[in-house]
Amino acid sequence: MKPKEFVGSLKELRFDNAFNPYADRCSVHDVSDAPARRSKVLFKFLDAAMKAEIDALWIGRDLGYRGGRRTGLALTDDVHLAIHATRWNLSVERATTGTFVAERTAAVIWSMLAQVPVPIFLWNVFPLHPHQAGDPFSNRSHKPHERVVGEEILAELIVMLRPKRLIAIGNDAAKTAARLAGRTDVAQVRHPSYGGQRDFVRQVRDLYDLRLEAEQLSFL
Repeated sequence: MKPKEFVGSLKELRFDNAFNPYADRCSVHDVSDAPARRSKVLFKFLDAAMKAEIDALWIGRDLGYRGGRRTGLALTDDVHLAIHATRWNLSVERATTGTFVAERTAAVIWSMLAQVPVPIFLWNVFPLHPHQAGDPFSNRSHKPHERVVGEEILAELIVMLRPKRLIAIGNDAAKTAARLAGRTDVAQVRHPSYGGQRDFVRQVRDLYDLRLEAEQLSFL
């Protein structure tokens, strides 16, 4: 599958109480052509990644309302959107208005990615933003039928990018990675939310043989 086809398949996804950033527009925070902007950004990232030798696919669980719902990129909030693009020598257009919104998980993730020089692609088990009924600015875990579809998409992404290894962030991602890995190596790290920052930082440091920076100390 090519990047254009991949993004096109994402646009077609529809689930109850799930925001599709590549097809849906938030009436509160989005610019008028936000879905098109997010689709274009993802296409550019995929196109660049397919031309690179991907060290690892970092896999989270779902898009969050303060992060991927707004940017269309896994584990990436407004604050780190341009930084993420710079890693791929790309420029991007922001899809939201107003002040930048920060996400705690994204901040911890990117505090470590800042020290990882090799190509990393970020994704989730479920590629949309699942939320509570009646509350679009909330987060919930994806449901089993959503996971099945998400795993089909992730399996296609693994074929497209051919990463050397999968790094699963949290237990949900680890279960999916184990099912899809085939001969690809899998490593699991703790999710940095709910008090997991210290373990996450330590585990990523060990995986990439990194030293502890002052920025990480602020999270511990």
